[in-house]
Amino acid sequence: MDNQLSLWQLVANASFIVQLVMLLLLSASVISWMIIFQRGSVFSAAKKARLAFEERFWSGMDLGQLYRDVNAAPDTNSGLETIFRAGFKEFGRLRQQGNAEADAVMEGTQRAMRVAVARETERLEAHLPFLATVGSTSPYVGLFGTVWGIMNSFRGLAQMHQATIATVAPGISEALVATAMGLFAAIPAVIAYNRYSARVDALANAYETFADEFSSILHRNVHSEEKRK
Repeated sequence: MDNQLSLWQLVANASFIVQLVMLLLLSASVISWMIIFQRGSVFSAAKKARLAFEERFWSGMDLGQLYRDVNAAPDTNSGLETIFRAGFKEFGRLRQQGNAEADAVMEGTQRAMRVAVARETERLEAHLPFLATVGSTSPYVGLFGTVWGIMNSFRGLAQMHQATIATVAPGISEALVATAMGLFAAIPAVIAYNRYSARVDALANAYETFADEFSSILHRNVHSEEKRK
């Protein structure tokens, strides 16, 4: 009896549709875990890079020198660095035109930084919709497999003259494995999605705050130069 009700035996004895559902859920679970580990590495690197760049930016270092340094050795994990490069590059380009007003220079600079913030946020959100999809649909996919398996079990019982627990239990157990696999795939995906969504929001807020602070610094510089003229 123990051999008949072992997990692998239950999977092997399940109907083709139920086995297909189990394979789909297993694949979704494996991909979800790959994304969870990959996104975890991305967020850790992004946080570390943010703290490192903030320390350099607020150290009092000349912004022109900082721009040259980050251009020479860019850090692809640093969203703040990307925003800084985009803003400073656009700021320098507009100032070189000579006839551009201070407000126009700042408007173009802020627009360039907003685009950079949006792109960095999009990069952080990559693959998170897949986790949300797995978390929301896996229980229903598993339930479908369970319902299909139970339906087949009852169809088989209809052909028997006498039904006992021993004859019902294997078929019901096979069907319930699909629900268990659906929950196994969904629970980690939901937890990871909620956690990573919160981290995306936190990093996006930090990026927007930095863009506003950097914009204020450039605003003071461009208006002080305009007054000296």
